[in-house]
Amino acid sequence: MIRCLFMLWIVFASFVAARAVDQNTRVVIYDGIATEVAVDPNPSTDLWITTSDLTRATRFVIKPQGVCRDELCFPLPKNRKSEFVSKEGATTWFNLTEFAKMIKQPVVVDQKHGVWYFGAREAEQNGYLTSLEAPNFTLPDLSGRVHSLTDFRGKKVLLVTWASW
Repeated sequence: MIRCLFMLWIVFASFVAARAVDQNTRVVIYDGIATEVAVDPNPSTDLWITTSDLTRATRFVIKPQGVCRDELCFPLPKNRKSEFVSKEGATTWFNLTEFAKMIKQPVVVDQKHGVWYFGAREAEQNGYLTSLEAPNFTLPDLSGRVHSLTDFRGKKVLLVTWASW
C-alpha cells in the first residue's frame, strides 16, 4: 500500500517536474511535499542541493554536531564529510542522496523528469508495524471522490494491495 502511494506521488510530481526540467531545476518530494531545488552545475548521479534548499525541502540544517531537524540529529562521519558537503565559491552543496543512504531512507528517482522522492526512514516504517495501525493516506475511488483512511477510523476496513512485480 505504501509503495502504491509512493507511485501516486511520483506521477503527481512528474507533472510538476516536467516544468522543472525546462527551468533547470529538480523536484524533491520529502514528507509528501514537493519542492523545486537548484541543480548542481557538476553532473552527478547523486542529488546535490544547496544548504538553503536542504532546509526548505527537508527542514534539515547542517550544524557542528551533524545534520539536524528539530530534536533529531545525525552526525556525519568525519572521514566521509567530503561525500556529504562540498563548497564551491560562496555556495555550500549537500549530497541528499548519500545522506539518505546513511540514515537508511529509501529514495526513488526519475532522472528523465528530475524528480527525487524520499520515503519514510526505516525507524518510521517500523513504527507502523509495532502499533499495527496503517498510516493515513488519501486516494480517489472509481467515481473520483477522494477518501482518506482517517475517514474510516473506528470502523472495520479491509485494505487490499497489489504490486506488478
